[in-house]
Amino acid sequence: MKLKKVLVLMTIATLLLTGCGTGGKSYGPPESDTLYVKKVENLPEDFILGMDVSSVLAEEASGVKYYNFEGEEQDLFETLAQSGINYIRVRVWNDPYDENGRGYGGGNCDIGAAVQIGKRAAKYGLKLLVDFHYSDFWADPAKQMCPKAWEGLSIEEKTEACYSYTKDCLEQLKKAGAKVGMVQVGNETNGAMAGENTWFNIQYLMQAGAKAVREVFPEALVAVHFANPENSGSYETYASKLDYYGVDYDVFASSYYPYWHGTLENLSAVLSGIAETYGKKVMVAETSYAWTLDDLDFSGNTIGEGGLYEKPYPFTVSGQAREVRDVIETVAGIDGGIGVFYWEGAWVSVGTESYEQNSALWETYGSGWASSYAAAYDPQDAGKYYGGCAVDNQAMFDAQGHPLESLKVFGLVREGNDVPVSVDEIQDVVLSVDLNGTIELPGEVSAIFEDGSTENVQVTWNADSADLEKMSSGGPAQYIIEGEAGGMPARCIVNMVEYNYLQDPGFEEGGAAWTVTDLAHADQLYVEDKLTDSLSGTKHLHFWSAEENSVEFWALQAVEGLPAGTYRFSISIMGGDCGETEIYAYAEVDGVMGYSAPMQITSYGNWDTGTITGIEVAEGQSVTVGIYVRAQGEGNGAWGKIDDASLNSEQ
Repeated sequence: MKLKKVLVLMTIATLLLTGCGTGGKSYGPPESDTLYVKKVENLPEDFILGMDVSSVLAEEASGVKYYNFEGEEQDLFETLAQSGINYIRVRVWNDPYDENGRGYGGGNCDIGAAVQIGKRAAKYGLKLLVDFHYSDFWADPAKQMCPKAWEGLSIEEKTEACYSYTKDCLEQLKKAGAKVGMVQVGNETNGAMAGENTWFNIQYLMQAGAKAVREVFPEALVAVHFANPENSGSYETYASKLDYYGVDYDVFASSYYPYWHGTLENLSAVLSGIAETYGKKVMVAETSYAWTLDDLDFSGNTIGEGGLYEKPYPFTVSGQAREVRDVIETVAGIDGGIGVFYWEGAWVSVGTESYEQNSALWETYGSGWASSYAAAYDPQDAGKYYGGCAVDNQAMFDAQGHPLESLKVFGLVREGNDVPVSVDEIQDVVLSVDLNGTIELPGEVSAIFEDGSTENVQVTWNADSADLEKMSSGGPAQYIIEGEAGGMPARCIVNMVEYNYLQDPGFEEGGAAWTVTDLAHADQLYVEDKLTDSLSGTKHLHFWSAEENSVEFWALQAVEGLPAGTYRFSISIMGGDCGETEIYAYAEVDGVMGYSAPMQITSYGNWDTGTITGIEVAEGQSVTVGIYVRAQGEGNGAWGKIDDASLNSEQ
């Protein structure tokens, strides 16, 4: 491809959006000779291209320095403005400190920090989205803890406290000259907020926050924020609740992390439905993507080697930029879509020397995700797992504070940047080979280019016939064979497995080989396509039901024509909120049940495998295997996932 000449001049409106300093300095689009960016067609001039940098003050206090693309130390906010960012998002916690004034971490993001960030952002013409968590620390779908000062208040008292607190914070921002353009009343409030877990009470708090916004910043947009757009029907439920109670808001915002939150097509459909049905603006308030799997601060990453997550793009600088560009295109393509915010794009390692050195900084300045002092408020999570930043490999700056080329995507999406592309990554090859079969390594692998296109290229594997023979005779195991393709490393993951007599054992083909009998009319009982909830592959049998005692079913498969012999059957389950249960793996021969193995559900991600051994089968006998599940439920809806069934010969 030929290098596309980047436009230097922009309209006055676009210049204003990309940043205007107090001295009248304006920024045109950045230039890049290496970053391919496909143009987002018809991108509105007022489209929000935002970034959350809530941890920046704690980072700088810990010694982090930020640089521009010329390698010169520079105010982070100017670098962001030069790159095409036009909005800054900042979270606000009520009181993120213990009784001795020691910060909980995560940036120690109180209103004082937000005021400082708002002032610095305004210097470069950047508007501010104020993200009230209405908690003293992290608020997300898993926890919406009440601020310490609001504990024990009635809902009427808490509503008044929410209003007064929101108004006071906004008045501080206004006095400081922050350019507040939007305010979130709650963060990822999936059915809970500030310790309340009924919509009847939640709506009072949202109304109180919105009232304060209308009074202090009447031109600002009021946003509500939710997560998990991949959960069928959840966003429609939230929107209908808001509509029923007449909650005053302008923007329905979603988190979207492609590792867990489904496809962009689904995101578009879900948000389009909200916009069309309720006449609201929609946006993505949080997204991010890893540019490396390296642990840059000795504290481990949410997205790291061996994790269970979707990977729709390579973990490279180019892959990170493509993710941002595609989310922008998706939201811009929705009638009512107004913007996208990248989450914590400047949260980098505070040091690269040692864990001990970094830990001292995290504790002192709050630059890790949580300090040990957070145990006083959140003993079950932060109190156990406090430490550094788990998303430094998703920042748009390297560990030394230098901007990655991907940061320029915000300024390049309007016109595109057509440069020559090279191979970005070689896709892994995954083989499942029966122990009695032959390992056949492919001669070609798929190469992903920086523009997202793919092409098969020849591969050379570092394995000979002796290596393959050892793998075939080594029993069930997984092996990784290294290789080279297109000048880049390649991998073939070989799973040596016993022959499985079941059809569609992991529900990857849709479950047609299974007979599922619903005995209690569960709300949901179907094959779900969700990698993060699967034991292997991307699909599994999913169940959920809200009403007590509404989960009871069989999932069975009949097998004919087995050779006479002894067999072993196994199947796995995980889930939660199930209360009293009766669950067991099941096997019968010629219609006579003679085998079972008890199983249990404990919590998310903890798979329990039921195994039955010694299943005797004579010539001509049929075998039926499967699982029985009955769950009482605990009020939140009993749910679970079933995966990876196998029927193997023991001889």
